[in-house]
This record gives sequence, C-alpha cells and structure tokens, in this order.
Amino acid sequence: MRPRLPQWSGTLAAKAAAFITVMCCALAALLGVLVHVQVTNQTVDQARDQALQRLTQATERYEAGDSLKRGAGVDPPGLPPSLRNLAVAGDRGTMVADFAGRPTMWAAGPADGDRALAVAVDYSQQARTIAGLDRAILWSSGLAIGATLLVGAFAVTRVTRRLHTTALVARRISAGDLDARVNDPRTDPRTDPRTDPRKKAPARPQDEVAAVAAALDSMASSLQGKLLAEQRFTADVAHELRTPLTGLHAAAELLPPGRPTELVRDRVAALRTLTEDLLEISRLDTGRERLELDTEQLGPLAERAVRGAGSDTEVRVVRDVAVETDRRRLERVLGNLVANAHKHGRGPVVLTVDGPVVTVRDHGDGFPEYLVAHGPQRFRTEGGARGHGLGLTIALGQAEVLAARLEFANAPDGGAVATLTLAAEER
Repeated sequence: MRPRLPQWSGTLAAKAAAFITVMCCALAALLGVLVHVQVTNQTVDQARDQALQRLTQATERYEAGDSLKRGAGVDPPGLPPSLRNLAVAGDRGTMVADFAGRPTMWAAGPADGDRALAVAVDYSQQARTIAGLDRAILWSSGLAIGATLLVGAFAVTRVTRRLHTTALVARRISAGDLDARVNDPRTDPRTDPRTDPRKKAPARPQDEVAAVAAALDSMASSLQGKLLAEQRFTADVAHELRTPLTGLHAAAELLPPGRPTELVRDRVAALRTLTEDLLEISRLDTGRERLELDTEQLGPLAERAVRGAGSDTEVRVVRDVAVETDRRRLERVLGNLVANAHKHGRGPVVLTVDGPVVTVRDHGDGFPEYLVAHGPQRFRTEGGARGHGLGLTIALGQAEVLAARLEFANAPDGGAVATLTLAAEER
C-alpha cells in the first residue's frame, strides 16, 4: 500500500519549494565540486613541485657524497611500498600518505642498487586548507540555499495568494454572488496610465495570474449583464401580461356556462398562475426580498400549508419544534413541494416533520437526473409532464431567502424526496 502524502504536498507552493530546493542543491553541489577539485589540484601540484625540487637537491647531494638533509634518506621508514617500487624501477614519483600520524607528501627516485632515495614534505597545512575550503563550501551552500528558499517562498507565496484570491472569487460567483470581483491591481484600469493620459507613471506589467483574474472578472461582468437583462425581460413580460390577463379573466367570467367556457377559464387561470410565478421569480432574482420573522410551530404550519395546497397529503409529525421563520414564505415552499409531488409523482404523498427538517415524498418515478444533480431549471420538464417547471424553482428561491437548505433526491425503493432543512434554531 502506497503511503498517503499530506495534503499540503500537492500545493503549488510545496512543488515550487521542492523544485527550488532540488535545483539549489544541485547547483551548490556542482559549484562545490568544481571549486574543491580546482583548489585541491592546485594545492597538490604546489606540494608535488616542492617535493620534487627537494628530491632533486637530495639526489645531487647523494651523488656528490654529501650528507642528506633532514627529511631525506635512502629507503626511509614510512615510504609507501608502491612509490618505492616505482623508484627502484628507475622512475620518479610523488604520493600523499600518512606518516607519524600526519599527512605527508613523498617524492622518491632511484638510488644505487635496489634502493630508493626519498624525501618527505609535511602536507598538514595543505590538508587543513583543503578541509577548511570544504567546510566553507558547505556553509556557503547552506546559506545560499536557505536564502534562495526564503526569497523563492516569498515570491511563490505572493503568486499563490493571488491564485487563492481568484479561486475564492470564482467560488463566490458559482454560489450566486455575481458582484464578486478579483480586482487584481495589475489589471485594474485605474493603475494603468494608458487609460488616463494625465498619468505619466509606467503601467505595471501584467503577468499570467493577472490575465486569469482579468478573464474571470470579464466573465463575471458579462454573466451578470446577461442575467440582469434576462431578469428585466422576465419582469417586463410578466407586468405586461398582467393587465390584459385581468381583462381576459373578467371577460371569461361573463361567458355562458358550458364546456368551452370551462376550457377558456382553465387556460386563463393557467396563464394567470404563470404570470404570478414569473413576477415572483423576478422579485427573487433581484435579491431584495425582506423576511417577516415570527416564531411558529413547525407541525401546525406544515398542516396549514397542506390544506392550502388543496391536496390529499398525509402529515406526520415525528418531533415538533418552534422555529423563527417567515410563515408566508415557508408555506409557499411546502405548498409548491406538495403540489409538485401530486402533479408529477404518485400517491401516497407524505410530509414528515422531524425537528427543523421537513421532507416531502411521493411514490412515483422520482426526480429527473438533471434535477437531482443540478437542481430545478426554469421551463424544463421531462417525460411529457405538464407544467412550466417554475414551482420547484420558486420553492428553491424562497428557501434561499429563508436561509434554509432544499435538497432533491430519489428514494432507494422509488419515489422523489425533497428535504427542507431550516437554518433557524430550535426553541
């Protein structure tokens, strides 16, 4: 089983920090190796030249029969065997090896017979220099990596903060707040002197994050404009239809009794209902609805809503509570849910009150898949159902005004289930 990584490891900041760390470590390691190799070669070459120079002097004294200086001798103790074999073979060479607990640079050459003439040069200072250089490389690399990480984290955090702001605004727009905007300063026209010839300061360059923010703001403005135009059109149509429908209704009442008169009155009533629904939706769209709160017992209120719907619905009160709500709007929500259950489902229809949760269930074919997934849509019905599809839309809008949650689902054993959860606290 693969171990689960922490959630933060998948963020852009974590990935950027990991990338910066790896690149800094690789660059520091490369530079450190290059400096170490260069300085070490230079130090070893200097020590080797010094040792070979002393070997030359010792060879001249040995061939002249003079006594050898300290540090030189024939087959001295501590001479590395491989270097002695090289000297006995007639070649000269150098080697660094430990002698008497200290690093020593040996230089050896041929002497008479099967012996080797060698000199030893103390290599301690050079070894300490190289070790100190290695420590300096490690410390400087650590400091450079730390400083780069701090600067990179600061830069990445600024970018991710702007991205988080953009994502938050996108979620607010998805939730229905069409006034939400990112207003990134790099895209704000007020900070761009090209939009005002009186400003002489150069414009701030627009980066990719600013381009995304500008596209989101532009999309939100366009969407808001189209929705406002649709809302105005809906309200205007409803208002324009209201006056002639009132006259048409009055004229229909004057018709003589009969089947044609019943059909005319039925269609006029349907048009009046549609017009009133459109007016209600236009008022909900404006977001200016005001609540008239009062304390109500949920069980009796549900029974009144069922009686007002004029339908045969069973009301079950599992647990009654007193809630603070707008009675008229809540009755409208419950009435629409019950009416929809009778119109598009099959009986029995049961309304259940369990604390602040009210469910309305029928035993028909259930809600369409699009409605369960995305909620009700205006003027959309499926399966040849009659109606204009505004009842559930109005119920959802009124529920939002009440700060309640309305959810739609299908029961496992068949039937549609609408669940209204009131946000009001129990009393």
